[in-house]
Amino acid sequence: MPHLVAPSLLSADFADLKSAVQLVDQSPAPWLHLDVMDGVFVPNISFGLPVIKAIRPHTRKVFDVHLMIVAPEKFIDAFSDAGADRLTVHYEACTHLHRTVQAIRAAGMKPGVAINPHTPVAALADIITDIDLVCVMSVNPGFGGQKFIPHTYRKLAELRALREERGSSALIEVDGGVGLENARELAGSGADVLVAGNSVFNAVDPAQAIRALGA
Repeated sequence: MPHLVAPSLLSADFADLKSAVQLVDQSPAPWLHLDVMDGVFVPNISFGLPVIKAIRPHTRKVFDVHLMIVAPEKFIDAFSDAGADRLTVHYEACTHLHRTVQAIRAAGMKPGVAINPHTPVAALADIITDIDLVCVMSVNPGFGGQKFIPHTYRKLAELRALREERGSSALIEVDGGVGLENARELAGSGADVLVAGNSVFNAVDPAQAIRALGA
């Protein structure tokens, strides 16, 4: 399967989000990545439910919502109501991860689990058959524009092996520091979905950048 590109709205111009959403809607990227931060789990605050609900009518792209918040289980139904298609929670933020994953699926969304750079792939062994996506953080979460962490390649190889061993069909997503210089190698290492923020919205031609990242 060819890899997918999921432009991250975190790097867009917040004063003109409608234009950014429409740009993605007219591009070949099938997903729009939405980073929700609470200033507690990560040292930054981005946007939340009202913004997601407001932009939902402006695109038919898949809303790939990435929750970087504490107690994500409290907001599952609210994100479903706002228009999320996929909801990813952090392994590090969930005391009862399996229950949270079940609740996401029951709310009509596809569940994903994200792991921080310091979290080993082996931590997913007992959940990988229950989820639709694993998001491998290739930077420390909280801010866009960070430098890619090279050991991500090793984690992708480990994750691909774990997925095969357990018979999982979960997609492997990479989030952080993704650009034209490493997109092909990431896809070759096992990434199914590339989240791209600065490399899209800071490009001279964002639409062309999306096409190039997906090539």
